[in-house]
Amino acid sequence: MVAGTQAARTHVNNLIVMKMSNLHKTQEGRWSKQLAFVGYGATIGSAIPAGYCVGVMNSPAEFMRDWCNQTLIERYDWELGEMGINVLWSTIVSIFLVGGAIGSLTGAKVANRFGRRSSFLYCGVIFIISAMLFYTCRMLRSVETLIIARFLAGLASGLTTACLPMYLSEVAPLSMRGVLGVFCPMGLTAGVVIAQVFSLRSVFGNADQWHIAISLYIVLVLVCYAPMNYYLESPKWLYIMKGDKVTARQQLEKLRGNVSENAINREISEMEAEANVKNQVSSYTAILSDPKLRLPLIIVCAYQGGQQLSGINAIFFYSVSIFLKAGLSATAAEWTNLGAGSLNLLISLFGPYLMARFNRRPLFLFSTFFSGVFLMAFAVLLYFIDYVSWFAMGCIACIFLYIFFFQFGLGPIPFFIGSELFEVAPRPAAMSLGSLSSWACNFTVGMLFPTLQEVWGSLVFIPFSVVCILLFLLTKRYLPETKGRDPSQVVKLVANGFKSNIHEGK
Repeated sequence: MVAGTQAARTHVNNLIVMKMSNLHKTQEGRWSKQLAFVGYGATIGSAIPAGYCVGVMNSPAEFMRDWCNQTLIERYDWELGEMGINVLWSTIVSIFLVGGAIGSLTGAKVANRFGRRSSFLYCGVIFIISAMLFYTCRMLRSVETLIIARFLAGLASGLTTACLPMYLSEVAPLSMRGVLGVFCPMGLTAGVVIAQVFSLRSVFGNADQWHIAISLYIVLVLVCYAPMNYYLESPKWLYIMKGDKVTARQQLEKLRGNVSENAINREISEMEAEANVKNQVSSYTAILSDPKLRLPLIIVCAYQGGQQLSGINAIFFYSVSIFLKAGLSATAAEWTNLGAGSLNLLISLFGPYLMARFNRRPLFLFSTFFSGVFLMAFAVLLYFIDYVSWFAMGCIACIFLYIFFFQFGLGPIPFFIGSELFEVAPRPAAMSLGSLSSWACNFTVGMLFPTLQEVWGSLVFIPFSVVCILLFLLTKRYLPETKGRDPSQVVKLVANGFKSNIHEGK
């Protein structure tokens, strides 16, 4: 009887401990006012402008090309032929990607030396300068100013994609790391859609107002950066990289709001354990030469680059002509293309819920598999579009279904997976290399897609489908589940490179 009573008491005590543990996790994994301000403010002020700069050039391109040609004639008496205008316009478009690549490479140094918060603030300064140049280039009648503005916008966007996901993941509690991690891709997607709206010919994307369209993102930047003193620095960077334990704790308490002292102490203990790890590498050379970091680095670069090679940009580039082939008018095709962008944004808004509710591996496997299937179906239907009447509508359906499944994992996860695979010291360099991979592949698609499309026709989408399948296989074999795990735990699972057992310890 005594033994039974003791067992019952033990069971009750265990239940109490479990409930208290769950309570602490709930407290740690909730929104505070300060965390919400940092998350939404940083996203609106940097990620949305970066996406805006990506999507704003398509609609007013015709008027901008004419302005460039006329300006060169008036200022330098240079009358460029069709080939010369094409080369000039390609330069204006691609210099943005060059700036993005440089911004990605410098992101690690900036984030480690000046801090995650400061790197985010530097993005805002560069965005403001670029927007001012965009607006004034027409009044100055200077094509050179337009090119410099595009480069600076790319530089700021590269810094954003390298530093913002890292900043948000480090200010978030462990249980909300994925939720805030998708804010950056969600902001980029929102920026593209907003740019599509304001660059419509009926809005600002016309011959008289295109300079307003390409510079309008300055409003978001100014609004979000005005209260810059309220953005807090990453406690992890302060504690581990700077050794400022007092300020780190103060910043952490502000970010977490009204949580228990035990919850704060638990996070501080985790930082202390990570700070005590010896020989943490942080430079590009050290990371590239460290065999323990080789597999996670390959995953980060493959995910970021593979996202661009999965066909999403090519789909948006080609979608208007597909809608025209389906029998839509030019205006209807433009609005349908906006609808596709809006669907992309709508599904991305479910990202925080998906990252909080589901594990990374199944989401990414699900997304890459069906994205590959619908891209392959799109290529086949497009190839035979002139032979079967309903194939045109089938192509439109494939575009929308591809966009739908893309945002389940292939869209958001590559942006923050590096923060879950790497510890604080090597994280900036690894995520910068991943961002560089993204910009390089984006540049490759932009430069080669028109030529390959001319040579291969609709079959150009088959390689994109193959990339999705390769990412599916890479994930299935080599990506450990990172949700709810500290990076120090994940590092051990991938330390043996391609011989790693990612399911160890389950």
